[in-house]
Amino acid sequence: MKALLSNSHLVLLTRVFLGLLFVISSLEKIVDPASFAHSISNYKLLPTWLPMTAATILPWLELFCGFALLSGIFIRGSALLLSAMLIAFTLAVISGLLRGLDISCGCFTQDPAAGKIGWMKVLQNSSLIVLSLFLYHSNANRFTLFSYVERTSREDGQPS
Repeated sequence: MKALLSNSHLVLLTRVFLGLLFVISSLEKIVDPASFAHSISNYKLLPTWLPMTAATILPWLELFCGFALLSGIFIRGSALLLSAMLIAFTLAVISGLLRGLDISCGCFTQDPAAGKIGWMKVLQNSSLIVLSLFLYHSNANRFTLFSYVERTSREDGQPS
């Protein structure tokens, strides 16, 4: 397990995958928060005033975390925040399934016909939780903005 957590290439691949996934998933939600708020309210879990607040904040968190993973800054914090959001999303999907709701998950598009909740969505989200927790626990820091800056500053400090 330690070898996996230290594998710079695997960590980079996971960062790029999750980073792109969350950047892409945030875009439509940022452009149309009202539709995203409607998707959130379809779960019938929050008081009526909260979905619009959540629809305004969550996509920006997804975008920030996605860019942070892509650039290699705040990897652990972003991975932890994404894990927490994914756990909450997964619990909402499970709750909707157990209550027999036939709704769109609201993950990528706000089109009601796209991405209905189901046990496959629970499995997908669970896989994403595993990947984000993998990043949280990884200790490979190559291919990050911080490692580039550190390497550049070391090289600049050497006499010519």
